[in-house]
Amino acid sequence: MLPIPAEELNGSGTLGPYWTFYRAVVAEQLNGWLPGRPSVVLDLSGGRGRWSGQAAQAGHKVIEVVDFRRTAEQPRLRDIRVRQVRSDDLAFLPDESVDAVVAEERAMSVELMAESAMLDVARVLRPGGRVLVCVDSLVLGMAILAEQGQWKHLTQTGEVMLVPWPDGGITRCFSSGQLRELLMGAGLEVEWVRPRTVLSPSTVDHVLGSDAKSLAWLVRTELEAHPDDDDTVGIHLVASARKAVG
Repeated sequence: MLPIPAEELNGSGTLGPYWTFYRAVVAEQLNGWLPGRPSVVLDLSGGRGRWSGQAAQAGHKVIEVVDFRRTAEQPRLRDIRVRQVRSDDLAFLPDESVDAVVAEERAMSVELMAESAMLDVARVLRPGGRVLVCVDSLVLGMAILAEQGQWKHLTQTGEVMLVPWPDGGITRCFSSGQLRELLMGAGLEVEWVRPRTVLSPSTVDHVLGSDAKSLAWLVRTELEAHPDDDDTVGIHLVASARKAVG
């Protein structure tokens, strides 16, 4: 199973080096994924500003939905190219009005009605527009259930897996096939599905503990792995999909 105890899953605890590595991987993946020309980017990652700020610094106009995951966080002033909107859905956006959608921070796992949310994402995307989605994996879900002693649920991987989260919420965990179905069910063309990271926390901790300057090498090693459709490793899956033209 996964060598990450539940209390570590929100990016705190003793695995600080791993989460530093993880965020560096996400930043590089997002940097390579964002449109090459100035575009309108919709950020559904929960209002934390990390990824909307990165997109704005890359020259894009960003619409950041700060309540998409029903967080209690207050809007904060950031880059003038980031427009923050407090909303529970995307009804405020017209059809085909954005070029790209970023749903990081497990947004579609926290949004239990993910199918409906993804249909709305497809609606607001322009033809040729893309969406980047990160979700909790079945590997993570089974690890949490095992830690909770919920053994009878561990064989139900063919069904929708809803798992109690350490903070009292519920997370929806996906296999790579289920994530593909989520995207294709909204009429999107899946480009790829892969684990966010394949390097284990123990490996990252060991390497960084031996040489703090090895972070860039670790990130480069991770990005070169590209284990598409392998959902047997990693706490999160990430996928890219495109809206067809015409």
